[in-house]
Amino acid sequence: MGDPYNETNPEQVECISSIDEEGNELILFNDNVHTFDYVIDCLVEICKLSYEQASNCANIVDRKGLCAVKHGSYDELLIMHNQLVKKKLKVEIR
Repeated sequence: MGDPYNETNPEQVECISSIDEEGNELILFNDNVHTFDYVIDCLVEICKLSYEQASNCANIVDRKGLCAVKHGSYDELLIMHNQLVKKKLKVEIR
């Protein structure tokens, strides 16, 4: 039997670039201000997502209001969080 998370949320799993056992998530929120291209470019540049992963994340954020774009250590995610905030994106570490 497969991972139930993959079976129930395959779209969101594609959105996440790497999974770390520390369990912290970098969450991106919809802001209705930035374009898809801008968000995608930020995710590719800062979070090192592929274009396809970043595009999937942007689509999920548009439809659901938020998306976990990265998993990892708090310190690793804090660097990305701060860079995304400088780009005026709404993000949170959980």
